[in-house]
Amino acid sequence: MKKKIVLYFPPTVTEQPFTYYLIKDYDLMVNILKADINPRKEGRTVVEISGDKDDFEAGINFLQSRGVKVLPLEQEIVWIEERCTHCGACSVICPAGALVVERPEMTVKFYNEKCIVCEHCLTACPSRAMEARY
Repeated sequence: MKKKIVLYFPPTVTEQPFTYYLIKDYDLMVNILKADINPRKEGRTVVEISGDKDDFEAGINFLQSRGVKVLPLEQEIVWIEERCTHCGACSVICPAGALVVERPEMTVKFYNEKCIVCEHCLTACPSRAMEARY
């Protein structure tokens, strides 16, 4: 089982090693795609978790029992190729390599499976070829 989820951490638990417990105690593979702690010490992490279904459910139950809010990653970034001018502005700012300029054609390509929904491309694209969908 493999899923991308969003974890919201209240300030009281942001310093706990949840990733460690998910790996060690629940035998899950955790790939941190995006993480942020705001000035109020609240955390938000986008992760891809994979493992056996029973271990996955037990790990999610563990997080929720400790006050972590677990939500599915419902937002996705969509590339509207017809709007794209292939300027490459998005590829420069994409930290995950989901947007690249293919050579020698010099055309932009979007690899959705690599996207971490950081939203940097939304503001970088002058032709508004990138959109967030919920």
